[in-house]
Amino acid sequence: MTDDEIEKLPYRPCVGVVVINTAGLIWSGRRIDNPDDAWQMPQGGIDPGEVPKVAALRELEEETSIPAARVEILGEMDEWLPYELPRDLVPKLWNGRYRGQTQKWFAMRFDGSDDLVDIATGAPEFSHWAWMRQSDLINKIVPFKRETYARVFAEFADFLEG
Repeated sequence: MTDDEIEKLPYRPCVGVVVINTAGLIWSGRRIDNPDDAWQMPQGGIDPGEVPKVAALRELEEETSIPAARVEILGEMDEWLPYELPRDLVPKLWNGRYRGQTQKWFAMRFDGSDDLVDIATGAPEFSHWAWMRQSDLINKIVPFKRETYARVFAEFADFLEG
């Protein structure tokens, strides 16, 4: 795809979830489809007709098995945060229909035990998971998402451990 073709593509509407445990640490998963040490928080597309809050709770359960009953929504960003995919990934992801994603982020407090987390789902996205400090996770996220993560962490700083 040419740069001009990519520039004309829309962003994929998506949600992201900062799952925070009682110690202020963030749930992080290592991407199963990336050979690098690439970690991220739960995120995913919004289905047609779905509102962001419902999508966030659905994505959380689909990716981590954490049920909605075990989280409290602490906050929701007013702003949608867009990010661009690296040019070489655009034709490979989502059948080349999007240039990146625009994300609505939620902060959620998890009050359950770690045995509720199960990443061996029907369509697993993660090979490992861990609770991390924001300073550790920001260094493990793919570079093209770091600015987004920094903005999300700044927005939800009151809920996070340093």
